[in-house]
Amino acid sequence: MPAQPLHLLVPFALIPAADAQVVLSKLDYPALGALLARASLVERATGEDFQRTLPHERWLATRFGALGPTDAPAQGSARADDAPLAPYMMLADGADPGTSRWAVVEPAHIQIAHDHLVLIEPDSLGLSDEECAALLEAARPSFDAIGVQVQAPTVRRWYVSGDALGELVAAPPLRAVGRSIEIWLPHDARTGDRSRAWMKLQNEVQMSWFEHPVNRARESQGHAPVNGLWLYAQGTRAGRLASPFATVLSRSLATTGLALASGARTGTPPDTYAGLATSVEQATGKSASSSMSSTSSASSTSSAALVELDSLATPYVQQDWYTWHETLARYERDWFAPALAALRDGSLRELTVTLTGDTGAASFALTRNALRLFWRRRPLASAITE
Repeated sequence: MPAQPLHLLVPFALIPAADAQVVLSKLDYPALGALLARASLVERATGEDFQRTLPHERWLATRFGALGPTDAPAQGSARADDAPLAPYMMLADGADPGTSRWAVVEPAHIQIAHDHLVLIEPDSLGLSDEECAALLEAARPSFDAIGVQVQAPTVRRWYVSGDALGELVAAPPLRAVGRSIEIWLPHDARTGDRSRAWMKLQNEVQMSWFEHPVNRARESQGHAPVNGLWLYAQGTRAGRLASPFATVLSRSLATTGLALASGARTGTPPDTYAGLATSVEQATGKSASSSMSSTSSASSTSSAALVELDSLATPYVQQDWYTWHETLARYERDWFAPALAALRDGSLRELTVTLTGDTGAASFALTRNALRLFWRRRPLASAITE
């Protein structure tokens, strides 16, 4: 890896204080501990328990300037809970969002619990392309009836746009999964009231799917039926994004879409730090779309590479702390220890690590010279506790 700066984004690496005693009792990550002990704290953002967007989404939206030409939103403001990522997810899926307001919609299973409804993780349904396409075809008349446009560059994920939907705030699946969905359902951004238009549309689609052949076949095979839609990430593409990174390596649609719109090169992250130089060299230099060149940002003037390590999400949400530790141990071996060694030998000029959790985020920056600052002592447990 050349001496260019490296930025690691690690969602769901911060532990809630309520769980810290149990989770951090097995803390044994010397490389990560050494990195954070000598690093400078660049920023630490705190959120609230019931914010709809996730901290790494808000961090990305702010860092790339997707909230528009304003300063970073103050905590407690309406914009502090904003992450209008749908148009950028469309870009990553190969569609053109133009200047319209879009939201992401995914087919979902909503389970009836004792006294509330619970969202099941959409990815866990194991829907085939054929099933998704058939369900979309059955749902289209309901969208058409109220003038809502549907685009499906991939049949597994749909994008909707129309004045009838209004301006909605809603939670992504990872925020709501496994919990009562009451507070996470789409609300009107201006009034805070439940969106009646969305509720009506949801009910109509549910009825069209109730006896659908796809669901009958799934139930006969013991699989959960698809009985609802989950909407999130509504927003409009910003006119011009910031260009904080020259290269972005991520499996996340939103991150990749923001990178494309900013003019950065994109690719998927390698399994280990050792493969980083090759992945950076292989990253594509395509822009978001030549037809949108007037609103696309110029290529980044930064030489930094952003790598998103996202495998902590599922064990974190499921509170599977054994798997969470196993995953973090893999990051320790494959990323943190090699990055620390690269800082020491000068092959890496600067490392920034952004860790996020359920509500907050923290960024730490470290250079080779900072490793010599032996008087800096930051306990790892305190650094990764929200």
